[in-house]
Amino acid sequence: MTARRTVPADVSSPAGTPGEVFLVFLRLGLTSFGGPVAHLGYFREDIVTRRRWLSEDAYATLVALCQFLPGPASSQVGMAIGLMRAGMAGMTAAWLGFTLPSALLMLAFAYGVTSAGAAGIGGGWLAGLKIAAAAVVADAVLGMARNLCPDRPRRTLALLAAAGAAVLPGALGQIGVIAFGAAAGLAFLAVDGTPVKPPSGHLPGRTASLVSLALFAILLAGLPLLAQATGDSAAALFDTLYRAGALVFGGGHVVLPLIEAELVHPGGLTRETFLAGYGAAQAVPGPLFSFAAYVGAVMPTAPNGVAGGLLALVAMFLPSALLVYGALRFWTRLAADARIRKAMSGVNAAVVGLLGAAFWNPVVTSSITSSLAFAIAVIAYLALALWRVPAWAVVLGAAAAGALLL
Repeated sequence: MTARRTVPADVSSPAGTPGEVFLVFLRLGLTSFGGPVAHLGYFREDIVTRRRWLSEDAYATLVALCQFLPGPASSQVGMAIGLMRAGMAGMTAAWLGFTLPSALLMLAFAYGVTSAGAAGIGGGWLAGLKIAAAAVVADAVLGMARNLCPDRPRRTLALLAAAGAAVLPGALGQIGVIAFGAAAGLAFLAVDGTPVKPPSGHLPGRTASLVSLALFAILLAGLPLLAQATGDSAAALFDTLYRAGALVFGGGHVVLPLIEAELVHPGGLTRETFLAGYGAAQAVPGPLFSFAAYVGAVMPTAPNGVAGGLLALVAMFLPSALLVYGALRFWTRLAADARIRKAMSGVNAAVVGLLGAAFWNPVVTSSITSSLAFAIAVIAYLALALWRVPAWAVVLGAAAAGALLL
């Protein structure tokens, strides 16, 4: 007798295949412009309303879990949907489909930047891309502040975090700010909202979940030691991008200070090259974390090119995959623990301050270098924040303005 396949209780149609999941998320990866919040809207329309793979409650629960975890929330929701739909292979297929279009575009842009630099062209449009990055980060800072710092205690915490990040630059300073936010939230903040119930049905087993979480922690602690012991540039790049992916709360924009602190230095990436890629990442669909493919490709030393881009991309997303696979089963206990929720409220406020400090340095200090650049930045911000012009259009417009005027 053939064993029947278990269908998740929250899935309305029969469980699918990795190929089906890949095609669905490839379409989403080609069309999902607008950042994580917009991505989640596209997911809901396609997965919940149109395909009925999940109920509204199950989808809301996955979104809540992925907002709680560090990493790119929209990519993690996609991974979780793929996992529930078609197991670990479905999780991989969802990530590949959603990430592949933006990763290929960022690799192509990396080669374009390298070729333009070798030919001595592109100063104006690169300056425009940096200005676009300033407008995008300003919009992100203010939007996150409204949502994550709605009261005086959390605004205070955000400003203190910004001051701390400005005084203590670098990776250790960023980690310290996040730890400070968690401790302050646990000590002083009140719990908001009602815990949500996790999705029921077929989930990873307890042992597999614990192994995944243990591997996440082992890599986070062990990769810096491995990179230091070997002195290998590939290990160092993998370590940097893995830690960035593992410690980012609040969305892809917070990647900026974490990566910049370690990769932008004499002998490494130039700040201009770094910010140009960050600006270009706003113009492509899919996850902002695909910026990692650009970073790996433009590194001045090997591994770089396609190999470096793929290595950096895997390193950036691996923590998210391990956390989603490991945490999905235990979400009930985590969501119900008031102490965890208080700590995360503090972390979210600290992330706003962290991004605010990054907005000043390196974004403003390296991109707003003249009155004309300031004027272009103001217009770009107005287009984004008040007129709701798509980010990709704002980026292209700023690049064109830079090429013509700067």
